[in-house]
Amino acid sequence: MSILSKHNCKDELRNVTLKVTPARLAVLKVLEQTDEPIDIATIIGYLEEKDIKADPATVFRIINSFTDKGITKQIQLNEGKFRYEHSSKKDHHHLICENCGGIEDISDTFITDIEDNIKRNKKFLVKRHSIEFFGVCTQCQR
Repeated sequence: MSILSKHNCKDELRNVTLKVTPARLAVLKVLEQTDEPIDIATIIGYLEEKDIKADPATVFRIINSFTDKGITKQIQLNEGKFRYEHSSKKDHHHLICENCGGIEDISDTFITDIEDNIKRNKKFLVKRHSIEFFGVCTQCQR
């Protein structure tokens, strides 16, 4: 895990009119520290590890409020569940290994070119998009 940005998490919550609670702060912290999108079970495990009391329903409410307020992005990787990541991460996409389940972020300018082409040729303003690539990672190819 690596820290994406250093800022005051309490201010971030207050700025979107969310009450500052230990559970919300911890969820925000794990989202900022992770390099890949994480699911609710991972968040719950992190809270348990930190001895922060929050039942699964509370964690779902926290993550839904974060998504509604624009703090997190919800991502579906065809696993039958949602994953979440902090919205401060620059625009990127994911490589998903179908063998081990590993997820790697990728960024490339070709997506901007596609969006510009859509806007120019179709007169359609793209607000958001999601692109995932499924295959086999280098570790699993060995």
